[in-house]
Amino acid sequence: MPAKYRIQVFGKTGCDKCAVLNQRLDRLLQEENWREFEKEYCSLDAEDGLVAFAESECVNPQRIPALVVRRLNGATGEYELMPAPAAPGDEAVSRSRLRAFLGLQTDYSDAGRGVISPKMLEWILREAASRTAPA
Repeated sequence: MPAKYRIQVFGKTGCDKCAVLNQRLDRLLQEENWREFEKEYCSLDAEDGLVAFAESECVNPQRIPALVVRRLNGATGEYELMPAPAAPGDEAVSRSRLRAFLGLQTDYSDAGRGVISPKMLEWILREAASRTAPA
């Protein structure tokens, strides 16, 4: 039976932060809580990785490594991007078709320090799992 969720991780060869993200996610996905998730690594060094990256629609190439979470559509058998939560009270964003998708990108600012932490990964997985599939 296919996994309910697929996490697409975008990275590239020689990227230490990409390796760390993959290791953290692999460790997390070994836990019983996350058995409904699988990881797909998409190398930006390969054509199929670039295609997956482009299909993610809104990942900033300067924020690699990054990831998006997709949910399996049981009717089509396709994994679909999940909308990111809108800011509370932001009705314009909620109605817009120009929105971000559930995932994480590396924040290289002084505040973000270029780290996607285990807590951030757990939050994304919990957020995905908490949503009911559209009817």
